[in-house]
Amino acid sequence: MKKFLVMAALAICGFANAQKGTILVGGNIGYSSETVDYNVGETKSNEFSFSPKVGYQFNDNWTVGGEFTVASSKNDQGVNEYKTNSSKFGAFVRYSVPLSQTFAVFADLGAGFQNLTEKDYVGNNYTKSKADGMYIGVTPALFINMKKGFGLNFSIGGLSYDQLSYDNNGPDVSRFNFNFGQTFNIGISKNF
Repeated sequence: MKKFLVMAALAICGFANAQKGTILVGGNIGYSSETVDYNVGETKSNEFSFSPKVGYQFNDNWTVGGEFTVASSKNDQGVNEYKTNSSKFGAFVRYSVPLSQTFAVFADLGAGFQNLTEKDYVGNNYTKSKADGMYIGVTPALFINMKKGFGLNFSIGGLSYDQLSYDNNGPDVSRFNFNFGQTFNIGISKNF
């Protein structure tokens, strides 16, 4: 039996350690894929997400701005297939602390609204469900200044809470996540 698991998450253009009065642009791109081979068949799942951010650093340590996320996932189990599309729109505040000219730490607090659309396929037929809700999360990270404003960002998880209410008398879902050490993101940043 052969198992194939690929997990890739890339945070591109994350931003940290800028200077007072600057506009910051950045975000994350993530992708994961998994294939599980059973004796009677296999299952495949893929997920893609894109999360841009724009902020204004009004103080040497504080940044405020807006964030947006779009994500899509697909889980193929042979006869059954599940597709999910989601989006989030909100605001964030970042507090950065320079440790030296090379290193800084920062934490992002983000909150906003989210929606989700799920389609469950059985052959050519499918059922569709929609949900709306809110999210809030804290993500600490490390910034390493390389040269000329370029740097690397590292995070290993965070703390989050989100809530979704499904339409048509569907369920109300609340999730609390404490995933320090369970995820790993690397980002590239450029301060202008």
